Amino acid sequence: MEWTMTGGVPGAVALMQGNEAIVRGAVEAGINFAASYPGSPSSQVLGMLGKIARERGFYAEWSANEVCAFQACTGASLAGGRALCVVKQNGLLCVADALHCAAQAGVKGGLVIVSSDDPSAHSSTNEFDSRWQAMSAGIPLLEPTTMQETKDMIPYAFELSERTGQVVLVRVTTRVCHGRGNVVLGSLPEKPRAPERVGEWDRMVCVAYMHGPALQKLEALRACFETSPCNHYQGPERPEKLIIAGGTGRLYGQEALRRLGREEDTGFLSLGTLWPLPETYILERLRTAKEVLILEEVDPFLERAVQALAGREGLGVKFLGRDNALPPVGELDPEVVSAAVCRLTGGTLPEKKAAGGTELPVREMSFCAGCPHRATFYLLKRVMRQEKHPGVVVGDIGCYFMAGQSAGQYAWQACNCMGSGVNVAEGLGQLTNYGLDQKVVTMCGDSTFFHTILPGLVNAVYHNANMLLIVLDNSATAMTGFQPHPGTGLTAMGDRVKPMDIPKILEAVGCQVEVADPFDVEEAEKTLRRLLDRKGMNVLIMRQPCATLMAKERSKKPVRVWVDQDVCLGDGCGCDKYCSRVWGCPGNTWDFKKNKALIDPVTCVGCGVCAKLCPSGAIKVERGEEA
Repeated sequence: MEWTMTGGVPGAVALMQGNEAIVRGAVEAGINFAASYPGSPSSQVLGMLGKIARERGFYAEWSANEVCAFQACTGASLAGGRALCVVKQNGLLCVADALHCAAQAGVKGGLVIVSSDDPSAHSSTNEFDSRWQAMSAGIPLLEPTTMQETKDMIPYAFELSERTGQVVLVRVTTRVCHGRGNVVLGSLPEKPRAPERVGEWDRMVCVAYMHGPALQKLEALRACFETSPCNHYQGPERPEKLIIAGGTGRLYGQEALRRLGREEDTGFLSLGTLWPLPETYILERLRTAKEVLILEEVDPFLERAVQALAGREGLGVKFLGRDNALPPVGELDPEVVSAAVCRLTGGTLPEKKAAGGTELPVREMSFCAGCPHRATFYLLKRVMRQEKHPGVVVGDIGCYFMAGQSAGQYAWQACNCMGSGVNVAEGLGQLTNYGLDQKVVTMCGDSTFFHTILPGLVNAVYHNANMLLIVLDNSATAMTGFQPHPGTGLTAMGDRVKPMDIPKILEAVGCQVEVADPFDVEEAEKTLRRLLDRKGMNVLIMRQPCATLMAKERSKKPVRVWVDQDVCLGDGCGCDKYCSRVWGCPGNTWDFKKNKALIDPVTCVGCGVCAKLCPSGAIKVERGEEA
């Protein structure tokens, strides 16, 4: 696939995923710098850029967090470099302060942010719509629909950024990032242009008097967007029924019109330039329309803007959209869009063929087989339940987010945004000096530790909060695809560097630190109990590499875990199928024919923790010579 990123004859056609199209577009644009913090659905973008960075003569990094990534990109822009910052919707919120300042300061070299939104929150805790940030910061917003547009909009965004001296936001969604389609390749520059020396009077400074010029840039962009090739119209010259679509709403809408046979009498306006709104271009069709359906993901962003435009112009238009004809939350799909188009056009949906009557079982998210987090939360739940007053556990964002479900024994009571756990716990920890008689625990992953934990940790230590922070060190940013972080000793471009030592950092800050192995259940439990009883700011590092990551390096003679069904008591055990029902590891199953426990040899990675929990001793562990 690297061939499609760095090779190919201009005009050749390649099948690409949306994330690959972003990479190809960045290479065609001749970027000098790329930075990101991993977040699905766009995690693969920086990973691919890192692999080809040396070949193409640019720099790429996995930054400690999104603010570091964006600010580094502004530095590259100051030297005239083209810089690409890749975030997901949550990460764009982290960048908000820096983004609003950069929008006033302006840019020198092109600076493009790709923000990947996750409608229906397939791999997120929310489905925040990042388009509002463009409106708030006063920067141009582009949104592609197809893989071809995704590739083409990246060079266009860089040209736009440099022509206007402004940051440009390109918003993509999960279906675009992970979808596939044919892309016509463009030409590649021989090499990125050389950085420029920063002059004495070069300025990228955010001061209040720059607000006026920033607004003038926005009006200049509005004029530019009136004739942008990113916008398209199909249908009658003076439509009475009109659909306005952004992003994937365009594909769903076009499919519905074809399905219903209403393409000839219904206007279809698709917008790739969403902010500032190309008002004259829209009004050309809107003035004759009586009813307008707006299709977009997720919030009524376009809907509100077009309604405001119609109201300002005194147009008596009836609007259909997220407020009435479409669900207010979740991503669009062909069925809900077809129903909305029927409501607009007065058409009738074709009768659906009945599907099979069997209901699919509901599958809850779970930790991978052999995940060390499962053992950690088993221990934490067990210890906290045995306290006189069961303690408070505050969660955070990562694989361990599932600790709030059955996968983690429903271990915690609160969880907000990434990096918030230590701050929430600090507030509770201070109240232990004012009558709160509960132990306070929070946790973070090793990647989150570097991302946002450190400022909150300093605050908790400085104010001597009574709490325990558990660092779940599994040696990877596992949730998003095992990208490296400062604790792994590896960069995005494959360089081996000295890893940051988490225990030393914690000790330098002033924490009391201990390290335990969650697979050593007995010793880890003793350590956990001891730290819970110790006053002040304590840290326990639960260190065990991610099982999925380790599976790639598995020994030729791995550990074999199996059930001696002659020893297993089945329903007569009294444990009520604890190994498969409560412990919940995908490797632990049940033999319904023999009514005995069973280990799935394909799924099991050989951690052996379940053997330590089996009350009858029926689960056996055999270790190979090299395991």
